[in-house]
Amino acid sequence: MPPANDLARRIDQTLLKAEASLEDIKMLCAEARHCGFHAVCVNGSWVTEARHFLAGSKVQVATVVGFPLGATDCDTKRFETEAAVDNGAHEIDVVLNIGRLKGGDDAYVLRELRDVVEAADERPVKVILETCLLTREEKIRACQLVLGSGARFVKTSTGFSHGGATVEDVKLLREIVGGQFGVKAAGGIRDALTALVMIEAGADRLGTSAGVAIVQGGTGVSDGKN
Repeated sequence: MPPANDLARRIDQTLLKAEASLEDIKMLCAEARHCGFHAVCVNGSWVTEARHFLAGSKVQVATVVGFPLGATDCDTKRFETEAAVDNGAHEIDVVLNIGRLKGGDDAYVLRELRDVVEAADERPVKVILETCLLTREEKIRACQLVLGSGARFVKTSTGFSHGGATVEDVKLLREIVGGQFGVKAAGGIRDALTALVMIEAGADRLGTSAGVAIVQGGTGVSDGKN
């Protein structure tokens, strides 16, 4: 097992549940600071507070856009991204429009993703595919669209659907996007063994609410919806 600090730098410690309070966000950020996680991932209304709680640390603040369904329109996703940037977000995790992808409207999907990337103003954009809802062919098409959008990561899952990251999906995404593009595994990663398996399969980054347990080598109860 790699040193805990090396593993920690791959983790986006996540808290996206609807009932998360200010005290919950404060605790999330304290854990992230203590463990040295790469980022916290919070809903948009908490970006400013997360930046405040993490001031002076190396931990980044990521937020979600079009979450969790991906079905809001292009202008809404762009506005969410612009608001997140104005509030101090370092990274954007946007849900791809799954229905448009499944309907074959690749032009719409690509235009939307390019709008979000533009609004992110050079900040890393991770595109959530929700792989449990896609066929293999749709996963391939989705990755190709992400590669053409200017985004920097493909991400497996929101943690809000019926399935999360799988080793097979992580391997497939890595195969499609190549070695220089980001792959984030999220959804159901609750222990150190699963985290290491996902990294071995090709994940650069892990989204989880069980980061503390993971870096301590144990098992966490995932209640942060990732």
